Amino acid sequence: MKPAILLQYALPHRLLSRLVYWATRRTWRPWKNFLIGQIVRRYQVDLSEAQVTEPSGFEHFNAFFTRALKPAARSADPAADAVLCPADGKISQAGAIRAGRIIQAKGQDYTVAELLASDEDATAYTDGSFVTVYLSPRDYHRAHMPLDGVLQSTVHVPGRLFSVAPAPVAAIPRLFARNERLICHFQGEHGPFVVVMVGAMLVSSVSTVWSGLEIPPYARRVTRRDWRDRAIRLERFAEMARFNMGSTVIVLLPPAAGEMDALAPEQPVKVGQRIGRQR
Repeated sequence: MKPAILLQYALPHRLLSRLVYWATRRTWRPWKNFLIGQIVRRYQVDLSEAQVTEPSGFEHFNAFFTRALKPAARSADPAADAVLCPADGKISQAGAIRAGRIIQAKGQDYTVAELLASDEDATAYTDGSFVTVYLSPRDYHRAHMPLDGVLQSTVHVPGRLFSVAPAPVAAIPRLFARNERLICHFQGEHGPFVVVMVGAMLVSSVSTVWSGLEIPPYARRVTRRDWRDRAIRLERFAEMARFNMGSTVIVLLPPAAGEMDALAPEQPVKVGQRIGRQR
């Protein structure tokens, strides 16, 4: 195993993430402008799509990272049966869930039960389909609904905070099932579906539109919250959550709900484009 991958095991994941959480919310202009400028130049961030187009116009680095886009910057596929991409980024993997196992990378997989931290919740997706979208530092970092859905529950699963960049994903077994994550269970027209917000090193903070900041605090045990009595209905393409910094979004569909299109690893994707078809 390469030294850079071995280092992933040794680093104090949560401590580093707490430090980054603090640093990215400082409003001192020289500091926040320096950080924003570094990312804009290094990753060639396109701010012409954002509501705030000048790097110096953001209150702090996290405001830049979670920036809103202009209303016309993204649109939903017009087909009524389209499953929509939940995030900007690149396809990590996508396809069929076979015998309850999800492909992570070539030679690497993990089970739905491990990802959802529940054998019972995993049952509906044993022979379903999935898509995993990786968000790089240059991407828009808000997640949107792939389908219309009513929020049923959320599950906060404690774990590590390995990097979700391509190299660690290819090398670290069961990475997405080991990292801290927020699992969002929805009920759609054709059955349940799941959107998983996976935390990562330095980028482990997650907020939702229905409850605000969910991570941190970091979990010590699996924590489930029931939202059914709140009747929280989100339309397809509506914003549902955001990464305060970035990471990975995973969508699971049961067989009765639909299936994913043929999507290639490293394929660029945008919020709202079709990635699958409802049944």
